[in-house]
Amino acid sequence: MINATPVILCGGSGTRLWPLSRTGFPKQFPCLTGDETLFQQAAQRLSRLGSPEINVAAPVIVTGEEHRFLASEQLREVGIELGTALLEPVGRNTAPALTLAALATLESGDDPILVVTPADQTVANPAAFTDAMQQAMTEAAHGSIVILGITPERPETGYGYIKSKPPLPPRGGGAGGEGDNILTVDRFIEKPDAATAQHYLDEGGYFWNAGMFVLKAAVWLNALEKFRPDILQATRAAWEKRSVDAHFVRPGKAEFTAIPSESIDYAVMEPATTNPPSPPAGEGPGERGNIPIKMVSLNAGWNDLGAWDAVWNVLPKDENGNAHLGDVLTTDSRNTLVHATSRLVSLVGVEDLVVIETPDAVLVADKSRSQDVKHIVNALNQQKREEHTLHRKVHRPWGWYDSIDEGGRFKVKRIQVKPKASLSLQKHHHRAEHWVVVKGTAEITNGDKVILLTENQSTYIPLGEVHRLANPGTIPLEIIEVQSGSYLGEDDIVRFEDHYGRSEK
Repeated sequence: MINATPVILCGGSGTRLWPLSRTGFPKQFPCLTGDETLFQQAAQRLSRLGSPEINVAAPVIVTGEEHRFLASEQLREVGIELGTALLEPVGRNTAPALTLAALATLESGDDPILVVTPADQTVANPAAFTDAMQQAMTEAAHGSIVILGITPERPETGYGYIKSKPPLPPRGGGAGGEGDNILTVDRFIEKPDAATAQHYLDEGGYFWNAGMFVLKAAVWLNALEKFRPDILQATRAAWEKRSVDAHFVRPGKAEFTAIPSESIDYAVMEPATTNPPSPPAGEGPGERGNIPIKMVSLNAGWNDLGAWDAVWNVLPKDENGNAHLGDVLTTDSRNTLVHATSRLVSLVGVEDLVVIETPDAVLVADKSRSQDVKHIVNALNQQKREEHTLHRKVHRPWGWYDSIDEGGRFKVKRIQVKPKASLSLQKHHHRAEHWVVVKGTAEITNGDKVILLTENQSTYIPLGEVHRLANPGTIPLEIIEVQSGSYLGEDDIVRFEDHYGRSEK
């Protein structure tokens, strides 16, 4: 029996998919291509990898502190139980992230096979994905590090490449069988220019590097000790200082911040193929010496949604090549992508445009310039504009709020609180709040009083008063909040009690 643990890497900000993807709501969490997010799609693909010979555990996710409840809620929505959420205090790339996952899974005393994937990819053929991953797990059980390689469809310059050696013979000899789709990696290659990419496509034996790995936890730590012992030692130090809160595990902040930032490829994969260590006397491949790097080719309609042109590629299109989501009307337009979130978007007589509409920002771009959206995001960041970080509608562990209007000394929010959830016990130094219940039942702590309000009832929270909003009911609670005061920023909040680990007093 093979014991496997999915590891989903949920870092990154997806700057080229702005304005739908933002720092506080990166591209794996909004619905880019349908009714489910990329993170949910990844989790479901991994949950289906089991067989009579393969046991698949609950997933380990590696994400940031600010995304912990968003990730766990999206898993709940698709019926997947969260195993462990490893919360990085800062981003340190994929090698430390995988090291955290390996250390966490080895805590149980087992040495599971880790099935490691990013959270921001699409797969058109789940059955082919399952078949390739199961082959990879079988090979990884013998001590190999297995990477998934994508058969290239075009001379792509945005991906790294894997050069393979000829196919391995089947395990146990004979024709056909286990070795048919198992290749040995010759070397890893950086993103090429267009001419070189075309050469790779013509020659064959080159694959796109999908950033998906299958390997035993101990094999990864062994490889890291050989090639980047500094990363291993620093990550162990952060792990030893961890704190645990239910499913959430936080490595030591100061120790984690000191870890060198490095990718899995640079830390282990490239040096293992360009300068592999020789095995000590008496040891063979897969033991403490050589670390075999194998590859399974994946032909499953894979796509890394790195920019809006890639999103257009995977969406269904009309007879004119238009891919539209939301309320969209077009006439005499071709090869366009429109994602309308909150209002009608209309196109007349245009071609090859990307139009992304959200309640607080609209992007219009030439589809061939999709990669350059990052320049807009850089400008937003330099100007310290909120559109870089958050949407108008902001998700919180208790629900969400939508800032629907604001002026010089007021702000209006629509707030939804999940059943049985509550906000923190808090106060504000610079604003008062008026609350009107429009749906459900609200339990409101206002100073030393606790009251229940139902639809069409309202209350007033004076400036500086300690208060809390809770939903004691079984349906979502919705209120309209009107803030008034000299300062209305989200940082004007002092928390006294909080169910989500955010208390300040």
